[in-house]
Amino acid sequence: MLSFIDAYTLWRNLPFPRSGSSKDLILTRSDLAEADEYVTTVIRYVERGIFKPAPVDVLAMLQALMRRMDRLGDIASGDDQTVARSQHAYAALLDLVYRQFLQAGRPSE
Repeated sequence: MLSFIDAYTLWRNLPFPRSGSSKDLILTRSDLAEADEYVTTVIRYVERGIFKPAPVDVLAMLQALMRRMDRLGDIASGDDQTVARSQHAYAALLDLVYRQFLQAGRPSE
């Protein structure tokens, strides 16, 4: 598994996924952008040590989004299938980064 900093660095340097030609892929990209915005709270933690999670359940949002992307990837073909897989991979990386952020920011017991 990637370390927190490795996952964070990969996310920060990875281009945002493209949009597909279907309305559903356009909507998933929009929802992915919203989730990405919530995950930016991690930047404050890495750069300034400020642990302040997003005001929504980002992990639940990402899990639901990945399920939608899985369904779209199963029915899409050609370039749209590639886009759906790319969006899913980006969402999975966001999930990993945010999970590790929550673990890193929790006080030790």
